[in-house]
Amino acid sequence: MAGNTRVIVVGLGYVGLPLAVALAKSFETWGLDVDAGRIAELERRHDRTGEIDADRLTASTLQLTTDPAACPDADFYIVTVPTPVDADNRPDLGIVMAATRTVGSMLKPGRRSIVVYESTVYPGVTEDLCGPELERVSGLVCGEDFFLGYSPERINPGDREHTVDRITKVISGQTPEVLEAIADLYNKVTTGGVFRAASIKAAEAAKVIENAQRDINIAFVNEITQIFAKMNLSVWDVLAAAGTKWNFLKFEPGLVGGHCIGVDPYYLAHRATELGCDPRIILAGRDMNDGMAAWVAKDVHDWHAGSGDARACKVLMLGLAFKQNVPDLRNSKVADLVAAFQGLGHHVDVHDPLVSALEALHEYGLEMVAVPDTAYDLIVLAVPHRELIEDFARFATLLAPGGGIVDLKNALAGSERMPIGMKLWTM
Repeated sequence: MAGNTRVIVVGLGYVGLPLAVALAKSFETWGLDVDAGRIAELERRHDRTGEIDADRLTASTLQLTTDPAACPDADFYIVTVPTPVDADNRPDLGIVMAATRTVGSMLKPGRRSIVVYESTVYPGVTEDLCGPELERVSGLVCGEDFFLGYSPERINPGDREHTVDRITKVISGQTPEVLEAIADLYNKVTTGGVFRAASIKAAEAAKVIENAQRDINIAFVNEITQIFAKMNLSVWDVLAAAGTKWNFLKFEPGLVGGHCIGVDPYYLAHRATELGCDPRIILAGRDMNDGMAAWVAKDVHDWHAGSGDARACKVLMLGLAFKQNVPDLRNSKVADLVAAFQGLGHHVDVHDPLVSALEALHEYGLEMVAVPDTAYDLIVLAVPHRELIEDFARFATLLAPGGGIVDLKNALAGSERMPIGMKLWTM
């Protein structure tokens, strides 16, 4: 790898920014993003995702722009844009194809650049869709004038242990020489080393099954949670006992959202259906997990009504992000939980100290309460952010007489912040 190697990272979200900052330690690196507000924030040394702190941004040599024309020619273009699903849970490749067209316009004859995709896709997208589109826009020939690679992202928002500079990176390349060039690049980024996948399609497939496997395991636990609820058994008590076996897989029940686990299985299922396969297990897991919010709302509704209080309740929903200790709202199933409670006739206030109120309003039409200060019939700890756990004793004082507390993740178990004798629902 030459000392003057230049890299352009396209997309500076949860995946692209940490990668670009890591690359900038060894290479001239440019970060390109269509969001002018995002670039302006980063230039002010603020990362709204919370992944990179101000000191690291200040120290980084990463150059930022919204203008592809401002970027110099590069040896590597790394695409790290989102790949969501549409309203019918079909893969939406619009963003990744737009990024592909941007890269295609930047490719130059004679440079023999390598275009690496990190965005999650089903097997075949990189070579069968992105490669031809790069050829069409650039007028160059794939495999001669430029080359393809794929290295699936493994960013886990809020995880300070499995960061991009420590994990094993799966890599793949169009030719053996391209594969080794990509290996050299990523070996400069991570101490975890690289794993050379057998092909680009194998690397794409590895990514989607990593998250599909987790989704299916969580779906199993969500299903037994519903079964044990009919027996008046706490699934947490059952899991604690079963977890003493050496090979028991320790998954927990909950709402499955976010940009990976709640999305990636649909990519694999879509391609399977195109090939004439029936992805029954994958879609059964998705169906179970997507329905969990409705089940929780109904079970809590019946539990509270069982005390003789069947009237409409005032509910305080604590947490809106898709997981604890991050501000990420993408595909949050707490929004589904709010809608389910509202559908049962309850009024719901939402409070989350980490997420942007403007983003919550834009994404879900929810106006958040900055400082709850009224009485509530139900207080739902949906996302156990540290701030919410530490301040829970104060929230508990807002509970109206006869009210109840809902602890979705069993985060208050054994906590002195849980008032003694208070009515509690947990899975």
